[in-house]
Amino acid sequence: MLRAGMIRRVAGGIYTYMPLGLRAVRKIEAIVREEMNRAGALELLMPAVQPAELWQESQRWTQYGPELLRLKDRHQRDFVIGPTHEEVVTDIARKEIKSYRQMPVTFYQIQTKFRDEIRPRFGVMRGREFIMKDAYSFDPDKAGLERSYQQMYEAYGRIFKRLGLVFRAVAADNGSIGGSGSHEFHVIADTGEDAIAYCPASDYAANVEAADALPLIEQRSEPQAALTKVATPDAEKCEKVAALLGVSLEHTVKSIVLAIDANVEVDASPLTPHGSGGSTPQIWLLLLRGDHTLNEVKLGKLPGATGYRLASEAEIIECFGARPGYLGPIGTPKPVKVFADRTVAKMSDFIVGANEAGFHLTGVNWGRDLPEPVVADLRNVVAGDPSPDGQGALAICRGIEVGHVFQLGTRYSQALGATYLDESGKAQPMVMGCYGIGISRILGAAIEQNFDARGIIWPEAMAPFEVVICPIGYERSEMVRMAAQGVYAKLLELGIDVILDDRGERPGVMFADWELIGVPHRLVISERGLKESQFEYQGRRDAQPTLVAVTAAPELISAKIRAAFEY
Repeated sequence: MLRAGMIRRVAGGIYTYMPLGLRAVRKIEAIVREEMNRAGALELLMPAVQPAELWQESQRWTQYGPELLRLKDRHQRDFVIGPTHEEVVTDIARKEIKSYRQMPVTFYQIQTKFRDEIRPRFGVMRGREFIMKDAYSFDPDKAGLERSYQQMYEAYGRIFKRLGLVFRAVAADNGSIGGSGSHEFHVIADTGEDAIAYCPASDYAANVEAADALPLIEQRSEPQAALTKVATPDAEKCEKVAALLGVSLEHTVKSIVLAIDANVEVDASPLTPHGSGGSTPQIWLLLLRGDHTLNEVKLGKLPGATGYRLASEAEIIECFGARPGYLGPIGTPKPVKVFADRTVAKMSDFIVGANEAGFHLTGVNWGRDLPEPVVADLRNVVAGDPSPDGQGALAICRGIEVGHVFQLGTRYSQALGATYLDESGKAQPMVMGCYGIGISRILGAAIEQNFDARGIIWPEAMAPFEVVICPIGYERSEMVRMAAQGVYAKLLELGIDVILDDRGERPGVMFADWELIGVPHRLVISERGLKESQFEYQGRRDAQPTLVAVTAAPELISAKIRAAFEY
């Protein structure tokens, strides 16, 4: 985007949108606005600067973290630069909505947001200042919320389809925003930050953070091996243990030790070691198969997990009598609470640390050698796992999140006192939904999905221009100039978004510039071609140009553009 002249960096994560980039932004906004209006949402515009009092009412003033940019005005009153608008819109609703007869209603806006990212990166996809469409629904009950949610879900599908993007809607975790259910909309791209689990044989799709990891063993086998202590010098990882003992990694179990501190709020990175907060923490031991990885989102949802962190080495030695690398659930000097992933809970004759440096235990079995654990879904799914819908095996792809819809429920309406009078005259909290689309993020995501060595390949719906006319010798040839201006006027009459390159550049420079910019259709006009009554046409994805009659060119391009917009 920088090379193509679409954006210019002002500061880290903050950009100016130049004319070409802004044209693409406006086209995205137009489609989003049309579909929001079609879904019955009402557009408004809320302030970027929000008073701290609203955030204090919702308790997010202290919960949100350093991404929330706080400031004081000249009167030393606290404000924030809004990263989102749940508080403001709920304040509007509590002032404007008094009766169940005024619902359902959905408000939306397209507005600039600011989140003080610690490491802004990936250009407009992880910037600090960004353009977002956010919408908020208000209903009298959960059934109404589900209807509003479905309307927004369907509207999002239409938006991304109209934009010409390959995308998936996936079940997701609600994260810090709260609520009871949500879906993310991901543009599929190899460079995506998020891993998506999906079933090729069905419609199932979920962010790996939220995907249900079923046990990989149907039924636990009876013990076949005796519990044996074996020497495993310098084997602190499951991979080294498996190689040393000549077994599959799937027979090993890894140990992760957590400390649960009392009265400690979870920070943005709960697995970062820190102090115990002045009280004796409870120690948890998590057991996962050696080839699996811990899912921190699922861990955070375990009852009592608030305030969890990685245990310090001193805490580990005190509770297990051994340093990390040789830990296990058998024979711990102090009591620990054991959680086993669903697959580990079905394993038999497995291998764990012996709580002694340089040793592991083989032939370990539940019930015989140690008590039954607390069973929980603790791991990330991997390709080949059974799909939770029972329709086949999961595959993994990468995606860039560009939209997210939440069922918020009453979290904000209760906190801010947004109530209405029901049919019996009784005050009830409004039931809310929240629906976001990253307008500026879509630009980056579309490019990550549509590019080649020469530059961007815009889908027609969001391209700065649909067609570029490249006249060769524009300044010196009256014939070329008249033909270029004539076809330019004709394309405009047909409602086509066209630009005429009248810079007088050499053909190679013109072609390279427009391939970088990514305009979908190019029409080249030259004296040689005109003498044969022909233009040279090339689609941005075409390997070679084709010759087209001068009189047929406008309709040819119009037909190609119409075909691209059929959905």
